[in-house]
Amino acid sequence: MSKELITQNIKVPNNAEILKKHFSHCFDKKGNFDFDKFKNELSENELNFSTESYSMDWLGKSYARLLATDNATTLLKENTEFNKKEENKNSENLLLKGDNLEVLKHLANAYYEKIKMIYIDPPYNTGSDGFVYQDDRKFSNSELRQLAGISEEKAKRILNFTQSKSNSHSAWLTFMYPRLYIAKQLLKDDGVIFISIDDNEVAQLKLLMDEIFGEENFVAQLPTVMNLKGNNDEFGFAGTHEDTMVYVKEKGTAILNQFSIKEDELEEWIEDEKGFYKQGANLKATGTNAPREKRPNLYFPIFIDDNNIYITSDNKKPIKYEGELITLYPITKEKEMSWRWSKNKMIKDKEDIIISRNGGIGIYKKQRPALGDMPSKKPKTIFYKPEYSSGNGTAQIKELFNEKFFSNPKPLKLIKDFIEIGLNKNDLILDFFAGSGTTGDAVMQLNAEDGGNRKFILVQIPEKIEPKKNKTAYDFVKDELNIEKPTIFEITKERLIRASKKINVEIDEKNKNTETEIENLKQEIQTKETKTEIKKLEKQITDNLQLKTNNYFKIFETMPIWEDYDFEADELDEHLKLFDENKLTQEDIKALLITWKTYDGISLTQNLQKIDLINYTGYYANNKLYLMEKGFTTENLKNLLEKIDADKQFNPTSIIAFGYHFESKNLREISENIKSYANKKNIDIDFITRY
Repeated sequence: MSKELITQNIKVPNNAEILKKHFSHCFDKKGNFDFDKFKNELSENELNFSTESYSMDWLGKSYARLLATDNATTLLKENTEFNKKEENKNSENLLLKGDNLEVLKHLANAYYEKIKMIYIDPPYNTGSDGFVYQDDRKFSNSELRQLAGISEEKAKRILNFTQSKSNSHSAWLTFMYPRLYIAKQLLKDDGVIFISIDDNEVAQLKLLMDEIFGEENFVAQLPTVMNLKGNNDEFGFAGTHEDTMVYVKEKGTAILNQFSIKEDELEEWIEDEKGFYKQGANLKATGTNAPREKRPNLYFPIFIDDNNIYITSDNKKPIKYEGELITLYPITKEKEMSWRWSKNKMIKDKEDIIISRNGGIGIYKKQRPALGDMPSKKPKTIFYKPEYSSGNGTAQIKELFNEKFFSNPKPLKLIKDFIEIGLNKNDLILDFFAGSGTTGDAVMQLNAEDGGNRKFILVQIPEKIEPKKNKTAYDFVKDELNIEKPTIFEITKERLIRASKKINVEIDEKNKNTETEIENLKQEIQTKETKTEIKKLEKQITDNLQLKTNNYFKIFETMPIWEDYDFEADELDEHLKLFDENKLTQEDIKALLITWKTYDGISLTQNLQKIDLINYTGYYANNKLYLMEKGFTTENLKNLLEKIDADKQFNPTSIIAFGYHFESKNLREISENIKSYANKKNIDIDFITRY
């Protein structure tokens, strides 16, 4: 039987654990890492060590690293009333209420390497956007010095600025580092992150991202035009843009999508039996390696008649051809060059060659769409469309609420374009600075447009709305939504609800028109083609109804760990009696269960199965059984062991008990029986007691 603490929220391996797992022989008996021995393990062909050192440093960096791996100080609880609604109960979308660092720590195990794309619009630290560093962790000077491995003087300076509501560059970096560090762990290997930023912190963000994601995984810094007229209040130049920083988790694995092209751009594309194409590169090579003497095997004749192209193995003319036959060599300005393709490739891919007769005969490759079946185009590094105007974001909020609640919210088209590049139709996106909820709205709209099944996780802190600063938003939340203490979170939530209703009304209207079309077809004489068309339209209705389910979401939020519950592992037995478990409500136990299941890698949207053990209920998912309630008896244990033998669908490899609700003798009895009982399935079962 093993013991665990409730506060151990993150089990994603850190760098030291990874090294110990794969290079245990490079640690001495005291646990110190021998770097020279590690270097000797790697041959020169495996890895080159840089002879120069360059890194980013700031006051608070050691503290930020500590925050990135420090345990969460909260639990997760469910908004049961909202989530049990019929439309929400099976949703895989999430809206999470709480400090995003705490939420990210809760997501770290359940969503480890599950996120395909992250988009965030963090505070820009302009001096007027209200950003100040705030932290409720209470380290003493000596605790921070010991935990972070820094001097007493530096620990004192760090604690001074973390407790003084600073908005310095160091404060902003300390705020961002742990969030981005955990965010990287959540990304899939082929994942991508987009970050909106402006000039105030763009330089610091670039260096920070180089450190966390690796300089080699930088993709682009996109000037993103939000105000084409320019802001004349700025010094020297009228500002028109902010930036979008783009990094991938692993550049060797990541694939970014291209934009779909508009209908008027389809004119330059032609369709053949293989799909769309347009004229691509000339197959005559250019450059320093193009001359015949450098690539002699790529110098050969190609024969072209009135309609066809011929490549012969012996370089002789074809016996049969139509009309005039022209012999074409790769010659440029009377100099013998080479073809881009080999003879074998020319023969194999002959249908992918275009013959051009404009001003002389030439051959070009057919340029196919880079991804998918439809033509596409690579996004350019300057991001501009009229729809990106920040005024459009404001108008979109006003359309839903009839009021302006936010200053310059991100426009939908901008986020939809980012999603089109970074996300596939069945992927998951995370936005942990949700703000007005534009990311969730954009996901729902894209799904409705192309039948996708994209899912979102949004995180928003319940930031108070100050009536003096934003009376319109304050009055709306207080009077219309009946929330006593108005916060930004309530507007995020309400936007998602209203946006989903709007999209679903449009879907219902489409279905209504389709139903009319079906009825009209049924009035006609029923041919094979008519019946096929009716089935096609009926499927459209079914698919559209499914799309409506993509537009709902579940809500969870953080809550403080109970008073007297925070203690160190080596003091566990001594302090067990300090906490009074009798004060815990059923809602508290449920929050503990939700927190534990995410710690164990079970997603928030996956429901736990109730397991009846004769007047005692266990909770089961992913081969883990949770025993949370009081009153577990020997009869319950007997029934549990019988169920493991008899139930094909019940195969727990871990049984986890809430220690406060069991007497010591019960825990020993369960542990000894689980260990000694030879179940018929030969399952090796761990029994874990948690506090």
